[in-house]
Amino acid sequence: MSKLKPGKKSVELQPEARASRIRRDPVRAEKAPGLSHNAWWESREWEIRLAVVGIIFFALAINAVVFDLGELLFK
Repeated sequence: MSKLKPGKKSVELQPEARASRIRRDPVRAEKAPGLSHNAWWESREWEIRLAVVGIIFFALAINAVVFDLGELLFK
């Protein structure tokens, strides 16, 4: 015959811990960030376009310097 008594708890559990304060009271944003007045200019598409234009101008400048040096040295 078993010596365990089903009516008696073998371990007394502590009361359930309270939820953390972050979960109870989430921090509210002070003010929703708005778009600037030049939002269309600061978009990702314009950033890519300006980068491509900058690369093209840089390549043209290097090309002009190379042709100018070639004209001066091999004339």
